[in-house]
Amino acid sequence: MILFGENTPMPTPTSTVPPELVTPGFAGFAVVIVIVAAVILLIWDMNRRIRRVRYRDEVREELDAEQAERDAREDRPGTDAGTSAADAADDDSGR
Repeated sequence: MILFGENTPMPTPTSTVPPELVTPGFAGFAVVIVIVAAVILLIWDMNRRIRRVRYRDEVREELDAEQAERDAREDRPGTDAGTSAADAADDDSGR
């Protein structure tokens, strides 16, 4: 009793293209090497730029801290060292 028909074997497909034409060969290898080199150079440049931004930020923070310290010293009451020529001129013109 055959319910679903006969079992026919599936034929194996044969390739009509030579395998040498399907593989990437030297040109594909060269393209991959160029892309890898470009990615490595881009990563190297990005790291250099990020490092430069960090250094600039650190220097900016140090300068801000020095400026704040200098401003705090100048703003202390009872010291004449904090009075500059511009402050003295402003005091004279306001009277």
